[in-house]
Amino acid sequence: MPLPRLIPCLDVAGGRVVKGVRFQGLREMGDPVELGARYSDEGADELVFLDVRATLDGRRTLVELVERVSERLAIPFTVGGGVRSVEDGLALLEAGADKVAVNSAALARPELVTELAREVGSQATVVAIDAEGGAVRSRAGTAETGRSAVEWAREAEERGAGEILLTSIDADGTRAGYDLGLTAKVANAVDVPVIASGGAGEASHVAEALEVAQAALLASILHEDPARLRTLRDELRERGVELR
Repeated sequence: MPLPRLIPCLDVAGGRVVKGVRFQGLREMGDPVELGARYSDEGADELVFLDVRATLDGRRTLVELVERVSERLAIPFTVGGGVRSVEDGLALLEAGADKVAVNSAALARPELVTELAREVGSQATVVAIDAEGGAVRSRAGTAETGRSAVEWAREAEERGAGEILLTSIDADGTRAGYDLGLTAKVANAVDVPVIASGGAGEASHVAEALEVAQAALLASILHEDPARLRTLRDELRERGVELR
């Protein structure tokens, strides 16, 4: 079994990193290229960049940003937001991304997951799931879908997704801990890795998440102090958590 991963997440809007609470009240946190490079230097295993406005604005995702990021990073990174076709995914990978994340477009047309996995491989196909009360929401959390996170995760795996990025809207940005119940249900329902997202506030929260998921996404806990990533790794190891 691969060792668990610590993955800083950079939500991007208007070319800047932003962060809110439960997807609301977004605050600017810095430049995505510079912040991503800092996390790489501080020992991140991977990074995730998500354009949180692309779908709502009807734009394609961050190809130009990916080109700049790829020049600065030596670690793998995933990019999502506004990916509506295989061509969008290929453009991101050609620009330097290692994986592509799909969310709203895949919910609207699940065949997109199958097409992406067939074209770029399951290892590069990530399905991002935003859930509130266990129910999937799309379009940056603004629209109901009538689907459960567990059901959609199972279908995504069947269609070829190699990883599930599961964000609890209820816990997002609260720093009060991950939604362990939801994360465990999804992780138990699939055989592909699950990345727990939403709620990290201290080392104990991350340690708990890594007991049920294969990776922990980190945002609010780090953005104001990127050096916290290095000390967080030390704290987790002191708790007996084996990391990459």
